Amino acid sequence: MSAAQRVQQHPLFIQAQTRVNYYVSQLDKELSKYPALIHLEQRTQVPKTYLVLGGLTLLAILHMINPLAAAVSNLVGWALPAYLSFKAIETPTPDDNVQWLTYWVIFAFLNFVESFALRLVLYYVPWYFALKTIVIIWLQLPAFRGAQVAYSTVLKPVLSNIHSGRVVVPPSTNTEATHE
Repeated sequence: MSAAQRVQQHPLFIQAQTRVNYYVSQLDKELSKYPALIHLEQRTQVPKTYLVLGGLTLLAILHMINPLAAAVSNLVGWALPAYLSFKAIETPTPDDNVQWLTYWVIFAFLNFVESFALRLVLYYVPWYFALKTIVIIWLQLPAFRGAQVAYSTVLKPVLSNIHSGRVVVPPSTNTEATHE
């Protein structure tokens, strides 16, 4: 019996293989909800689960190549949301319009802030673009409603204070008023 055969018959290997097969089947079941992935699977004859896992692996590898990290992060932030925004415009219900309009506001805000502080952020956060990509995916996925969460907890309070014409200064930082 060869070493490879002994490894394949080891109980831990069999248990790990069973667990991986379970997760792959669960992912396949979840990905079957998306007609575009089913169509891609039929055209390429590659299981949609492997396409998605391969795409995620490719993104991870491209993030390791530092000059491509920013471009890959922005591509992830633009490509799928642009396609889904075009689709949302064509649907009669406004729910998906709100999702993507909110996403674009948050995405633009992040890129605007990034344009001022990128050098500083890159100095202190070496895997910034990988983290940014994860945040962008969180913002995009309707299951998490990340764009709505970010808008309602961060951006909306700031914009409502600016719109009302008042700037809220926390009491601990208002030193002039306490000395008078």
